[in-house]
Amino acid sequence: MSHTTKAPRHLSGLRNARYGEILLISPDEDGLKAAVYTTFGLNDCPPERWNALDPRALAEQFQVPMVFLNGPRFWTIDEVTAFHWGDTAMFDGLEARWVAEVRIPAGIDLTGATGKKFYVDTTVKRDTEYVLSSGKPVHTLVAPVDRTYVLQAYSHTVDDSQTMDSLASLGRRLQLPQGWQYQVHVPEDDLVVRTVAGDAHVVQDELENTYMLLAHGASPVRSR
Repeated sequence: MSHTTKAPRHLSGLRNARYGEILLISPDEDGLKAAVYTTFGLNDCPPERWNALDPRALAEQFQVPMVFLNGPRFWTIDEVTAFHWGDTAMFDGLEARWVAEVRIPAGIDLTGATGKKFYVDTTVKRDTEYVLSSGKPVHTLVAPVDRTYVLQAYSHTVDDSQTMDSLASLGRRLQLPQGWQYQVHVPEDDLVVRTVAGDAHVVQDELENTYMLLAHGASPVRSR
């Protein structure tokens, strides 16, 4: 698993594009860590290939204790620049590229069966800049202490009926923690969501939609 640094890659036209993530999970000092591979930029995570993936067989192939399939997913951002990325690997015929490492806190239940997975801030080691274009809906979770998480992708893992349009009413479906709010707004300028010192802080809701923290002190808008 090569984590090679290469020249920055910029991709646009992402909104509603389909992809999948494959997480190779192994022990870490404080819990677990996962090497994250994405199909985006290589293929659209074809259903016949994605549905045929066997996590146990992949774990044996890559010599890790566990593999977690995260997807299929659909971007809710418009552009991304990746400043650090790696090589590709084949997962039973499905090509995916290394893009990040996730630190999974002790006690997190990846299956979601106990609920100890959702609305938990998790650190993702990656160096990226996301852009959400002006004039298009931005979906956010606003947490206590003035923390805002911007929706980066919705998921079909739990509910494959989710669409870009259905996100407008998503807040009525979520069992939000006390003090949290789901909001939708349309920015007049581009919204830029940047990692800080190579770290992204993300949370998932119970439908496994993923949100990234909008860092304080960052420049939140970009004029055209």
